[in-house]
Amino acid sequence: MLNSLTDIINKISPPDEEAIRRASDRQAALAKPPRSLGTLEDISIKLAGITGQVCTSLPKKRIIVLCADNGVTEEGVSSAPVTVTAAQAMNMTHHLTGMSSMAAHFGDEVQVVDMGIATPYDNDRILNRRIMPGTNNIAKGPAMTQDDAVKAVLTGVDLVRMASEEGVNMLGVGEMGIGNTTTSAAVLCALTGLSAEEIAGVGGGLTKEAFQHKKEIIRQALDINQPDRADVIDVISKVGGLDIAAMCGVFLGAALYRKPAVIDGFISIVAALCAYRLAPLSKEFMFTSHASLEKGYSVAAHELGLKPLFDLEMRLGEGSGCVPAFRIIDAACAAMNGMALFGDDSGINDGYLTEIRKEEGFSR
Repeated sequence: MLNSLTDIINKISPPDEEAIRRASDRQAALAKPPRSLGTLEDISIKLAGITGQVCTSLPKKRIIVLCADNGVTEEGVSSAPVTVTAAQAMNMTHHLTGMSSMAAHFGDEVQVVDMGIATPYDNDRILNRRIMPGTNNIAKGPAMTQDDAVKAVLTGVDLVRMASEEGVNMLGVGEMGIGNTTTSAAVLCALTGLSAEEIAGVGGGLTKEAFQHKKEIIRQALDINQPDRADVIDVISKVGGLDIAAMCGVFLGAALYRKPAVIDGFISIVAALCAYRLAPLSKEFMFTSHASLEKGYSVAAHELGLKPLFDLEMRLGEGSGCVPAFRIIDAACAAMNGMALFGDDSGINDGYLTEIRKEEGFSR
């Protein structure tokens, strides 16, 4: 399986530089002051590199929600019971959660995937890709075997293959799993060398005493398992989760199948960082959504070199940030595709911008 993952990573190709050049030229020719649409311009140019199209349309969007339980909940690191994972996974299929209700409003698809839900449930709308009924307790030993970690990553890649074959144009990467802010914090600590104090947040909400205990459990997990910072699979298998592994795979799959993939909050951006460490080119296919209130988010974003598109003080997870991010990305496409060009299209001669462009380093 590890050889298969290596093959996938080696098949990821860089952005289309010619399409990026043509998109940059079109942006410079749009009837507006240079850089007046700011980040929206950057989004449209980055999309050109992904799709090979200067004018991009992304009508079919899908949020893939990777669901799994985490054995570390035995240590009391979460205020919610384990049964919430299964309950919310089922609620998502009926558009009753925060993310899924917003997605339904805008017509975005939601694919709920069971990677390792511990509580039995009856819902055939959930895609069963279960590897095990939740991970082992990382405070006592490894979360899973390396083979299981790789299997989960490959499952994520395969979900993107399915999405591509089904005509999906853009992906959102979400999760559902009680205890996964603990595992994500442990993974981020392992990858960066930073401490639990610098990374861990309150997740779904904890008392001060419980929050201190959560940080102690993260430190304990790192001490017991000694994950190898240079080996992403080792880190995930020792202190991560099946959801994080599969999300990492979705980001890799997005790069392989050349689909823009939107990062949600803290768990999602840690998975994105895992994908980036495995395949640096995967970053070129990622878009951020919101700035999560979870403490470690800014650390992971800095490691990736990506800035959030907006800050609405969100920390729900599920893929909830992907829904408004999709709208921002659509806006970038609409401006790129629909605006008039300087000259005959607009009736505006852009000669008045010549000196401004020279001074600010823009070219036409």
